[in-house]
Amino acid sequence: MTASKHVLGRLTRVDLRNIWTSESSDFTPWLAREENLTVLGEALGIDLELEAQEKAVGPFRADILCKDIGTGAWVLVENQLERTDHSHLGQLLTYASGLEAVTIVWIAARFTEEHRSTLDWLNKITDESFRFFGLEVELWRIGDSPAAPKFNIVSKPNDWSRSVAQAARAIDEAELSDTRVKQRAYWGAFHQALDQAAGPVSGGRKPQPQSWMGYSIGRTGFNLGAVMIRPKRQIRTELYIAGDQAKAFFHLLHEQRQAIEHELGYPLEWEELPTRRDCRISVYMTNVDPEDERDWPRQHQWLTSKINDFHRVFLARVRDLDAEDWKQDGVVDVSAGPSQADG
Repeated sequence: MTASKHVLGRLTRVDLRNIWTSESSDFTPWLAREENLTVLGEALGIDLELEAQEKAVGPFRADILCKDIGTGAWVLVENQLERTDHSHLGQLLTYASGLEAVTIVWIAARFTEEHRSTLDWLNKITDESFRFFGLEVELWRIGDSPAAPKFNIVSKPNDWSRSVAQAARAIDEAELSDTRVKQRAYWGAFHQALDQAAGPVSGGRKPQPQSWMGYSIGRTGFNLGAVMIRPKRQIRTELYIAGDQAKAFFHLLHEQRQAIEHELGYPLEWEELPTRRDCRISVYMTNVDPEDERDWPRQHQWLTSKINDFHRVFLARVRDLDAEDWKQDGVVDVSAGPSQADG
């Protein structure tokens, strides 16, 4: 088909106030929804988890307070549906002064040059505990399509893009062993299987030359994992629980063991890992060779099925966990099964 036969639409910019009349009652609740925080997180390069809306921070109220799922650090979002002003800048500085470490995200319809320069200056004079982002929000549509948001970064921490790019290139440019090359290929093929399954866990991420891959389940300290254990000829799907409250969360989930395994339709390994801080809940496929490419489709089908099962069954349960509900004196003895060494 020649280019002249393609019918292309035309992008039309939409006034923000046509969609969001009020910052507090329209834009902030919209942005706080999980699917929209995901769009914001993609623009920033951060996985975001909502903690609160209109949260008091010192004498002011932050529009949105989030956690960086990858690091557990605070992310504070301040919104404006107009051009930036000194009042909002003052609030951001107050927030920064009251927190030991924070990423501050200032979203506005338009940044003045002086406010963009101020964020650049703040990123220059502060250490890595503080990061300031400035983003302009736009709305666009094609024809009669729904309006779609677009976030444009106008200011970001020093070397943010460079450090992310360098981290990505470090693996690509290193001399990888044959094993690590095979691992990267393994996860690349697995991600294709995930995308074909079109389940809740997406394969849209870069495969790494390592024995495991982690996937978000929407809460700090929890990850879904796909793991290859070559020395033991096993592959594993897991819910990995990390952090100081991992044991409490593990035992609270263990109290639901019967219901969880009934929903899944198969038993799990409840691995408290008593000598470690972290825990995991897992299922294994045994007598498999992760290096046998001919068997990859079967292994990847199994991993895809199990990791999507885990997401379906654990998602709401993980979000509802409260460590204070765990009464340590009442903990029953958990049979964790044999210790598993990854390789």
